[in-house]
Amino acid sequence: MRNASTVRRSPWTDVLKCAIALLFLGAGSVAAQSSKDMTPEMQKVRQALDKYQDPIAAVHDGYFSTVGCIEYPKAGIAGQVPYRAGGMGVHFFNVALMGKLDPMKPQVLVYQPEGGKLRLVAAEYFVPLSPDSKERPEMFGHPFDGPMEGHHPLMPHELKHYDLHVWFWKRNPAGLFSPTNPEVKCPKSPYTFKETAPALVTHN
Repeated sequence: MRNASTVRRSPWTDVLKCAIALLFLGAGSVAAQSSKDMTPEMQKVRQALDKYQDPIAAVHDGYFSTVGCIEYPKAGIAGQVPYRAGGMGVHFFNVALMGKLDPMKPQVLVYQPEGGKLRLVAAEYFVPLSPDSKERPEMFGHPFDGPMEGHHPLMPHELKHYDLHVWFWKRNPAGLFSPTNPEVKCPKSPYTFKETAPALVTHN
């Protein structure tokens, strides 16, 4: 029996490891959002949130799945948020962060189901309407969408709010801040919901 310290490693071991690493790097970069489309601040935020590419890390930090994967087959019409047709994905909410607007602490993380896994694609900043909300919030110099009703059926209509999606990790032909992404597809599943754009509401 050979001593473990004398066993020689095949040079093919390192080659194989490099090949696997390159394969995963290539897969992760497909359709990824380009850094050149982001400000230096946004690049820092994306880097800080990269840890949530593992959805279990998100759960450990208080983000919990709403289970359903959301698509909007039709664009919003008059009286609705002017969504373009497209998908959003699976939302993970952190209710402890509600009411705190910090770019490093989005209230929602958005994942796209891919091959039995969840891929982090966007962050969402979510501000419920309240008497303290005097004006439309902004993030990264971009105004929030809304105010709007809650996204039924995964939240009650009465949860009126502003929100802003930022596609940090997936290319979005509709725009970096578009609520929907035509390249996001949900699987055929009882937990895929094809919704209509939420109604706009007034902010008194």
